Amino acid sequence: MHLSARAKAKQARNPGSRVVAADPPRRENDSPVETEEAVIEMMELFFFAYRDFVKDADRLLENYDFGRAHHRVLHFVNRRPGLAIAALLDILKITKQSLNRVLKPLLEGGFIEARPGASDRRQRLLFTTDRGRALANELACLQSARFVRVLDSLVPEARRAATEFLFAMIEEEDRNDVRVHLERAGQGSAKTGSAFIRAKRTG
Repeated sequence: MHLSARAKAKQARNPGSRVVAADPPRRENDSPVETEEAVIEMMELFFFAYRDFVKDADRLLENYDFGRAHHRVLHFVNRRPGLAIAALLDILKITKQSLNRVLKPLLEGGFIEARPGASDRRQRLLFTTDRGRALANELACLQSARFVRVLDSLVPEARRAATEFLFAMIEEEDRNDVRVHLERAGQGSAKTGSAFIRAKRTG
């Protein structure tokens, strides 16, 4: 923890007192206002980028009376066939009750099916049906178009920087789990994913 000289002196006088860390050092040419404004602008850009990223999918989901929560469940189950309920809860960081509310219409509508585990019959493993895969792929195709267009316009260094930024935004204790997820999802749907990219670049 970085402490200012005044904070260190206070701690020496009162060893049991709580000391607040000093602000991290700024670059010489950055004023506090400029730095804070730059962060706020990045936050707003993140909001606007997310707004436009989800809007096309939102329109399609409305045709099924689904929302973004249904989309997230459908997406991850499609990416990782046989995904256990516990693993899905860990990915989404929601309660089991919340997941059940979202999962129910997907099951009843024939988009997802639950099968018992091979070694533990009490375990519920989730799979997309043909109908669910078709919708998940259509949604992914809509959203991947924006990524492909933007990534194709960037130099490799900028692509790596964008990936590193997004990864750094994830809580540090969750990053290894995300790495594992990406590896498993890539193995489970590599053919589908590459088909999206080819379709968007040749379409």
